[in-house]
Amino acid sequence: MPALPLAPWLLIAVLLLVLGLALRLWQRRDRHFVSSATVAEAYDRWTADRLLERLWGDHVHLGYYLPSRGRAVAAVDFRQAKVDFVHALVRWSGLDQLPPGSKVLDVGCGIGGSARILARDYGLDVLGISISPGQIQRARELTESGLSCRFAVMDALDLDLADASFAAVWSVEAGPHMPDKQRYADELLRVLAPGGRLAVADWNRRDPAERPLDRRERWVMRQLLDQWAHPEFASIAGFARNLLASPYGRGDGGAQLAVETADWTAETLPSWIDSILEGIRRPGQVLSLGPAAVLQGLRESPTLLLMHWAFATGMMQFGLFRSVKPPANRAGI
Repeated sequence: MPALPLAPWLLIAVLLLVLGLALRLWQRRDRHFVSSATVAEAYDRWTADRLLERLWGDHVHLGYYLPSRGRAVAAVDFRQAKVDFVHALVRWSGLDQLPPGSKVLDVGCGIGGSARILARDYGLDVLGISISPGQIQRARELTESGLSCRFAVMDALDLDLADASFAAVWSVEAGPHMPDKQRYADELLRVLAPGGRLAVADWNRRDPAERPLDRRERWVMRQLLDQWAHPEFASIAGFARNLLASPYGRGDGGAQLAVETADWTAETLPSWIDSILEGIRRPGQVLSLGPAAVLQGLRESPTLLLMHWAFATGMMQFGLFRSVKPPANRAGI
């Protein structure tokens, strides 16, 4: 006898039950920012439970979806979209013009997916840093021997690295965790060599000068900050000002840093829904980790949906920043 279809009311009841469970789990505990230690702790937990890695692969960042008729369209595979993002940012920022062997710093490297692509596909000598010991350990485990790619635990606001020591500095989706955006900009530029290339991609809020957040948006913003250990989001214009204000952006003869920005919200927007759909496309990846992983996936879903809403409505933007550091100021900074 063929299976009887579920009655519409029963299907709705099941969906409401799942949604109610997700909201209950979501409201039980947030991960509001207290200090850099809380950021490290959050990423240690996300790395240890392996849920993100099982669903997203090596890349804990959004994907790039090729535009079609002015709008982004979903890629065939979410994980491939993440790889495509790395290559698209490399081309946009000009890192593909660096000679093989050039030293590159990946600030906020996650478990090393982008760093490995930079080393393997572009022949670059990459140092990836994260404040999370768990991420750095996992990045080392996933990196094949012989690849010019190293990892170290380090605070992006206090880099234990020499001035002007890298031909390029790369940072993807790390800025929201930085409580001091000016210090973050200063450190990125401090370790960048004269003539070196900067490539930054971040989640950014709409600039308050353009339009302040309304009451509903303020509530959403508070959830986006508290759920994922973010102290504050910069706007695209705001972080560009941070880069321009840095003393490390000045060169010979008063040469000043030039910063170019772009908005890739449309190109990355499908990532948020794809992040949830991966659990449906690859149920075994979640179920194999046990009931705790299923509950964790449910817990993250409301924040992912809020992120999609925020970026789709213009409250949030996906900002890109690129620059070439001017020649060195021989008189010193």
